Amino acid sequence: MDHFPTNWGNPRSEDVDSYNTYPVASHMGSVPHGVRQIAGFGHAGGHPTSHTQQPVVTGTSVLGIKFKGGVMMAADNLASYGSLARFRDVERLHKVADFTVLGASGDMSDYQYVKHLLDSQMIKEYNADDGHTLATPNIYEYLWRVMYNRRSKMNPLWNTFVLGGVHKGEGFLGAIDLKGTPYQSPSIATGFGSHLAQPILRKEIETRGGEENITEQDAEDILKKCMKVLFYRDARSMNKFQLARITEDGVKISEPMSVETEWGFAEKIRGYGA
Repeated sequence: MDHFPTNWGNPRSEDVDSYNTYPVASHMGSVPHGVRQIAGFGHAGGHPTSHTQQPVVTGTSVLGIKFKGGVMMAADNLASYGSLARFRDVERLHKVADFTVLGASGDMSDYQYVKHLLDSQMIKEYNADDGHTLATPNIYEYLWRVMYNRRSKMNPLWNTFVLGGVHKGEGFLGAIDLKGTPYQSPSIATGFGSHLAQPILRKEIETRGGEENITEQDAEDILKKCMKVLFYRDARSMNKFQLARITEDGVKISEPMSVETEWGFAEKIRGYGA
């Protein structure tokens, strides 16, 4: 029975269910399987094949700070499968160009896709052989457009990217979130680091009177301090991370390292499930 009075007295449609925007499943049985696949109806229920928007394998915080003459970034090597610390040797800092590094938090498969996009773009620029190369601000705007385009299609890339580099002798540090929102700052932290590490980064910059008064060694010490705090407080982090230095001399991404920690005080903690 048709429950819509406006349809009473009219012949029932054989192709459309009044309660569903998709073709009726019972009528899809006569359609060849290959045609169903092309049309997007991948299973017996008649619903279109869809891809999840629930990130599965994810990375946590990426940190960045400007210093005199360049930028330094940090990210740990953990990719979590849900809450499981599954993949412990993942590099989330990627050299895009001679003076540009990309850091990613969020979904690792989307990060791999973006790496492929950027590497393909750099190959095209190299093959053009016109004497021009993409500088950090150019790569930043390209990535911004990619993220905003996917957001506008209601199919965002579930990442927050940090792009650091050097352009015309000055450090460049910017971030782009899954909605395609870009912003630049002397210090940037994504994920849980935006709550735990960003206050530390800002305080260190303000204490020293600006990023132009921060040396490369200062930047390294500050980032190590932040990574230590994140390891203590962020359940999706680990004590194995890399640092990326970007100066006029180029990009240097360190080998995985760790910081010294102290857990002796935990014996005296009472409550909170202890």
